[in-house]
Amino acid sequence: MTKSEATEDLVRDLLREQHPDLAGLSLREVAGGWGNQMWRLGDDLAVRLQRMDPSPDLQLKERRWLPTLAPRLPLPIPTPVRSGTPSARFPKLWTVMTWVHGEPLDHATITRGDHAADALAAFLTALHVQAPADAPPATDFGTHPKDSRGGFEHFLAAVDLAGSGFAGDDVRAVWDDAAATSAWPGPPVWVHGDLHPANVVVADGTLAGIVDFGALFAGDPAWDLGAAWLLLPEGGAARFFDAYARADEATIRRARGLAALKCLFLMLMGQNGDRGLPGGKPHWGPAGREALHRVLKGL
Repeated sequence: MTKSEATEDLVRDLLREQHPDLAGLSLREVAGGWGNQMWRLGDDLAVRLQRMDPSPDLQLKERRWLPTLAPRLPLPIPTPVRSGTPSARFPKLWTVMTWVHGEPLDHATITRGDHAADALAAFLTALHVQAPADAPPATDFGTHPKDSRGGFEHFLAAVDLAGSGFAGDDVRAVWDDAAATSAWPGPPVWVHGDLHPANVVVADGTLAGIVDFGALFAGDPAWDLGAAWLLLPEGGAARFFDAYARADEATIRRARGLAALKCLFLMLMGQNGDRGLPGGKPHWGPAGREALHRVLKGL
C-alpha cells in the first residue's frame, strides 16, 4: 500500500472498525515519516501505520518495550495505547500512540544549547541501563565501526563532500580512529539507535521529546552518544559528555565515528531530495553538513 492510499477516510474507517471510541477525534496527516505514516489524532494521540517497513517487527518491538521504558525517562516518548490489526482494508500493522508535543529538530532550532545538552545527557543516562536478557539484540544498528566499514565507504563515495567543503580524508580519519577502538566493555544497555534531527522534538528552544524507537536494541551506547554532535549546537558535545560522565575515551571515539557516519547519511538524503529521488529529504542536507563540521572539530 502506498502513501497515497492511506487517506484520512481509510484511517477513520480503521478506527471505526477497531477503536470506535476514537473515531470522532480530529485527524490530520503528519508530514515526513519513512517506515511509517503518521496521522495526528486529536490533540494527544497519533495513528502510526506501517508503510515502508517490510516487517511489523519494529512496531511490535515498540509495543512491547516502550511502556516499560517510558516511566523512567525524563523526556516524553511515544507510547502505544491501542493496537490495530491487519485487515482487508489495510493489510499491515498500525498502532495508536501518544503524541510527543514539539517540532522535529530538522524543522526547528535549538537556541538553549546548555539546557539541551543537559537534557540529552539526563535522558541517555536514564536510558542506558543494563537491558534484560530478552531485549532485542543489535543488528545493522549496533555493530562496532570496524564491522561497518562497508556502509561507511558507500556513504563516503556517494556524498558530494568536496562540493560541501569537506575533505574525504578528514572524515575517513575520524572513522578509522573509531574503528581502531576496543569494543564496549560493559553489559548491553538499552540504546535508541537512531538519534538524528528528525527523531527528536524541540520546544522553547530545547529538547522536548524523543521519538521513533524502531531501531531500539541492547548493546553499545556509543550509537546514541554520537547525538552530542548530531543534535546539539557547537560546543554542546563537551558539555554533554561532562554531564553524561559515563563514557570512557574509546566509547567517545566510537561515538564520534558513528556520528560522522550518520552525518553522511543525512547529507545523502539531502542530495536525493535535491534530485527528486525517492526517499529524499532536502532539509536533511544542511543539518548533516552542520553536524559534520562539529564532528570534525571534536570536543
